[in-house]
Amino acid sequence: MFRHTTAIHKAVSERVGRVIVGKQEVTDLAVITLLCGGHMLIDDVPGTGKTMLAKTFAESLSLEFKRVQCVPDMLPSDLVGVNFFDMKNSDFRFIKGPVFTNILLADEINRAMPKTQSGLLECMEEHQVTVEGTTYMLNEPFMVIATQNPIETKGTFELPEAQLDRFLVKTSMGYPTHEEDIEILSRKLNKTFDSPEGALIGRDDIIAARKEVSRVYVHTDLLGYASTICEVTRREKSVLLGASPRAMIALVRVAQGFAAIEERDHVLPDDIKKAAVPVLAHRIIFQNNFLHRENLGVEFINKIIEAVPVPSERINFSHR
Repeated sequence: MFRHTTAIHKAVSERVGRVIVGKQEVTDLAVITLLCGGHMLIDDVPGTGKTMLAKTFAESLSLEFKRVQCVPDMLPSDLVGVNFFDMKNSDFRFIKGPVFTNILLADEINRAMPKTQSGLLECMEEHQVTVEGTTYMLNEPFMVIATQNPIETKGTFELPEAQLDRFLVKTSMGYPTHEEDIEILSRKLNKTFDSPEGALIGRDDIIAARKEVSRVYVHTDLLGYASTICEVTRREKSVLLGASPRAMIALVRVAQGFAAIEERDHVLPDDIKKAAVPVLAHRIIFQNNFLHRENLGVEFINKIIEAVPVPSERINFSHR
C-alpha cells in the first residue's frame, strides 16, 4: 500500500544521513511535509545545518530546486517575477521569478521585509502568482522550505500570523549530542561527508505517494481528539489567536503522514501527539505580556496534549 511513500522516505533519509549527522525527526517532517503538499519552516541558530539539510533534501529529488537569500532590500518582484518591456517586440514580457520551481529554499526568510514576505502568501496557498491582473500557475509539486534565526533579530522582520499559518510545520535542528559531535568532527577531518549524486525520486513517485498518504484512515474518535486539542488552544485566556481550522486540518494530515512512513494504514493517537507541536506551536499567538518567553508555544501545546483525554485504547482505530 505504501510502496512509493516507503521508497521516498528511505531514499531521502539515506541521502540526508550522508551529510547531516542525526536529525532523523527533522528529515521525517520534511518528507511528510512534501507528501502532504505543505511547506516547512526551520527555525534555529546559525551553524546547525538548516540550509544544508534543505539543500540535501532537494537534491534527493528529481525536481527543480532554487535558493533565495532573503535580504531587507528584496522586492516582491524578486520572488514572483516582473513584467519586462521587450523593446524588440514592443510588448511586455513576463520574466518568471524563483518561485517558479518545485522546491524553493527561502534562506533567512525573516530578513525580507513584510511586503516581500507577503509575495509568498498566494504562492504557498493557491500555488499561483498574480502579476498585474494575470495569473500564472506554479509548477507541481511546489514546496517552500524557509529558514530563520530566532536569536539574531537585528535587521529582521517578524513573520506575520498569516505567513506563519501557511507553513504546515515548524521545527528546529537542535544541537547535536556528544556522540553526534564526535561523528561530525570525524567525518569532517576524514572528509567523509558524501554529497548525493543523482536524484532518485521523480515527480510521478511524489504524486503517487501523496495519494497513498491521503488514503490513510482516521477514526471518527481521532477526528474528535484532534478537534478538541485545537479548540482548547482557542479558549485559553493567555492566547490571543488559537489554532485555526486550517491548523486543525494540518494536524490530521501530518498525523496521516506519520502513519504512512511507518507503513500503517490508519492513524493512532500517538501520530496526532507527534504532529501537535510542529503543526500547532508556531500558530499560537499569545497576549503581549507573554511574548518574551521562549518556546512558550511548545510548552503550551505539550500541556494541552497531557490534559486532553486520549481516545480509549480499546477502540479499533483501523476499523472502517
